This record gives sequence, C-alpha cells and structure tokens, in this order.
Amino acid sequence: MWSRQFICQFRGTPKLLIGIDVAEGALKIAEQNGYVPLLADAHNLPLKSDFADVVAVNATLHHCTDMEKVLVECARLVKPGGVLVIDHDPQLSAWNYKGFGLLLYQIRLGVIYRFLLRNLHVPYEERIKALATEVHHKPGHGVTQEFFYKTLESLGFSVKVYPHNNAIGAKALEGDRGEPPHWRYRIGQLLSGINPNSPESALSLMCIAVKPEKLAQ
Repeated sequence: MWSRQFICQFRGTPKLLIGIDVAEGALKIAEQNGYVPLLADAHNLPLKSDFADVVAVNATLHHCTDMEKVLVECARLVKPGGVLVIDHDPQLSAWNYKGFGLLLYQIRLGVIYRFLLRNLHVPYEERIKALATEVHHKPGHGVTQEFFYKTLESLGFSVKVYPHNNAIGAKALEGDRGEPPHWRYRIGQLLSGINPNSPESALSLMCIAVKPEKLAQ
C-alpha cells in the first residue's frame, strides 16, 4: 500500500515523504516505509499551500464524500512546477451498469461473493467492510476525464488523463490500457451495453497534472 515506488518513476530522491490517511493502521505501515505519518481528513489538509514537489493521490477520491473538494485541496499543496498524480479511482463510464448488468451488480454481495467467490482476494466479511467505504465506487458514480480537466485546468494546471485497467503502471502513459477487464466486469459491461474493449470501459483513470512555474495573469 505504501512504498517509494512512485518516486522512482520521477527519478527523485525525496528529502521528505508525508503519508496522509484517516486510518491509523495505514499510517503505521506508511511510517515503516519511511513516510512521516499525518492523520488528517483529505477534505481539509493541515498543510500550507505550494510546498510539495509531488502530490500522489492513490485510490483515494472515491472514498471521499466530496471528490472535487479533495482534488482541489490536494492541488493546493503542489508548488509551481510540481506534479499532481491521481490514480486508481473508478472510471464512471466503466462502472455505469444498467439493466441486467445493474441487476447482476446488485445481487453480487448476497449471491455471487457470498457463495461463488467467497474468498476472492480477501475474506467475505472484510470485503463487505471495505466496500462500505467506497462512497463513489458504484453504478452512476466515479471519475471522468472531464472532471479532471475541468477542475484542474481551472486552477492553471496542465492536465493529461490515461484510462487503464489497473496493474499497468507507467505503461498507461504510453496509451497502454492493459488487459481487458476481468471476466466478471466484462459480463456486467456487456449486459449494460458497454464495449469492454473501448477506452470508456477501462476500470480506472490516471491523471497527471503539472502546475506551471508561473500562473497566467
């Protein structure tokens, strides 16, 4: 969960790494990996503006009540010439199930996960608790390219967004979306009229936003 891996992609040697979370357990892991832990709400970060060379927001926005407010708050921390990286938030168009796809999604917890995929990756009970925190990870919710461009360009950032299917890493910056979504997602997409081979079906969006050295007057 917490590592220095993303720093390597920027070829930097950070003097200070700050790990921010609302979960004390996650912060303990962060501290073990060299981060200075900070228990804080992403909606209101107790840090000064324009101080960070890199702000990385990983699998975070969809857990927050107000995604736009959190995005603006994170952007506030980036110094001129710095980079804001947002990744692993669900792309709305890939999860916008309808019809039979939506029905399948709605019964997944009571039938599919409980009886057919009970111990998929994590125990069933742990999965239920984790899903309860995913405020915007459901049909009709998620991030869009327009959301990133509209929000961050209005703050003066140069923005690029890359759809991908997770576990693809820096290859997403080359336009590689990775393998198509797992079969259980493809079924939901097909039943909802979503082409599983299209950019719109990519499960996540990676956003790279650069704050200019000087904002236009």
